[in-house]
Amino acid sequence: MTSPATPAPRAVLFDLDGTLADTAPDLAAAVNWLRTERGLAPTPYAILRPTASAGARGMIGAAFGLAPGDEGYETLRLQWFDRYQDHMAIESTLFEGIDALLQGIEDAGMAWGVVTNKPARFTDPLIPQIKLDHAGCIVSGDTMPFSKPHPAPLLEGARRLGIAPEHCWYVGDDLRDIEAGRAANMVTVACAWGYCGSVEPSTWGADYLCATPLDLLELLRSLSVTSAPAVSVA
Repeated sequence: MTSPATPAPRAVLFDLDGTLADTAPDLAAAVNWLRTERGLAPTPYAILRPTASAGARGMIGAAFGLAPGDEGYETLRLQWFDRYQDHMAIESTLFEGIDALLQGIEDAGMAWGVVTNKPARFTDPLIPQIKLDHAGCIVSGDTMPFSKPHPAPLLEGARRLGIAPEHCWYVGDDLRDIEAGRAANMVTVACAWGYCGSVEPSTWGADYLCATPLDLLELLRSLSVTSAPAVSVA
């Protein structure tokens, strides 16, 4: 864990699926539509939800047992994309506490933005529908030549905000988020409220682990107070 002397960030960058927004219901519905179209029973949501941050790879893997390169995977991936694009904001919503977290970040004079592996064909229409279009920057999975865990998208987010990477935090619910944040020289936060996959987030080596968005807000507030310059009282 980072030392208590860690200064408050000037900006906080967030992953999208499983971090800011609970998008798993619509992602799962799209892959289960593929199953019912083939006469198959839906895959239980409890099985699909932990894979949501992995997108098509996770959903198709859980629902059909196929991985990229397997026969039939690419057809399913393209059909899943089309179905999801038309039904991406039916049940998706911000996690409880995210509105308060983002407002607290803004009130503290910090910037914030979104850096996701979700392709822009989904990010661009979804962001306004879930009321995140006041983000300082939005970097999608295909904005840069590389996606997370490569640091390039995070560095692009910092560039767009005009803030050095070392003054940014990155928050995510997947191991690759933490790997990308470390590679970008950012303080990393694992959010245990997200999907988190099959690996316990306490083992990811993040600088901080937060159980809820409000826990992260309290952490930021405590660091802001610690980092504030001393005020002399005459």
